Amino acid sequence: MLLEFNEQTVADEARSLEARYGNLEPLDVIELAIDHLFNEEIAVVSSFGAESSVLLHMIAQIDRATPVLFLETGKHFPATLRYRDQLVSELGLTDVHDIHPLKHSLKDEDPFGALSMTNKDRCCYIRKVEPMARAVAPYRAWMTGRKQFQASTRSSLAVFESVGSRVRINPLAHWTSADLKAYMSAHELPPHPLVAEGYRSIGCMPCTSPVKDGDDDRAGRWAGSDKTECGIHLTGLTDQLSNISLTDSNL
Repeated sequence: MLLEFNEQTVADEARSLEARYGNLEPLDVIELAIDHLFNEEIAVVSSFGAESSVLLHMIAQIDRATPVLFLETGKHFPATLRYRDQLVSELGLTDVHDIHPLKHSLKDEDPFGALSMTNKDRCCYIRKVEPMARAVAPYRAWMTGRKQFQASTRSSLAVFESVGSRVRINPLAHWTSADLKAYMSAHELPPHPLVAEGYRSIGCMPCTSPVKDGDDDRAGRWAGSDKTECGIHLTGLTDQLSNISLTDSNL
C-alpha cells in the first residue's frame, strides 16, 4: 500500500542521503537503495536507450525482480523495442512493465498520432508525463539513468533528490561517457543499434535525430526547438503526482 510522506520530510531525507551516500559507486548506491533504504517500494524507470544497459545490468546484479518501468509511448523506434526485449532476456529481468498513455487522452487529443508536429509539450505530457506519474505513484522511490554530462541542464544533478513526496535516485549521475563505455565493454553489453548511426540520446522517433561531434548527447532531442526535456524529470511530474488517481481503468 502506498504511504504518502510529507514533502518537506522527503526533501530533508533526500538531502541527508545525498550528503551521506552521494559519492558512493553506482552499484553501492543501487544495493543500498534496493536492499536497505526502500526495500520493495522502489522501481527503476528505463528508456532502453543508448546507455540504458549499464544501469539495468547493475540492477540485475542486485535484484532481477526490481520493477522496471518503460514508457511505451507508441512512438518508439522499432529498434528500441527490439533492444528492450533483448536486454530483458539477456539480463534476466523478471518484472518489466510497459506503461501506456491513457486511451481516452490519445483519442481526444491525438487521434491521428501527429500531435508532436503541432504541440510537442502536450504530446510529451499525454505520452510520457502523465503515464510516468501513474507508473511511479505506487513507490516511495525510483531510479533513473540520468548523468551530469548529458546536457548543461543536468550539470548539477544529484544522486539523491526529492520529487514531491518521493525520492528519485540517479546512481550514474557522476559517471562520464568514458566510464559508461568502459563498463559496457568490460561486461560485453550490447549497444543500442542506433548508436552506430549517430544517435546518442534516443527517445520517440518523431523527435529524435543523430547528433554532431562536440554537441551535447541530448542535442538530437527536439532539435530545432527550445525544448530540452520531455517533462518527466521536471516540476510538472510533481504536480501530476499530487493529483494522480490510481483507480483509472486504463492502468
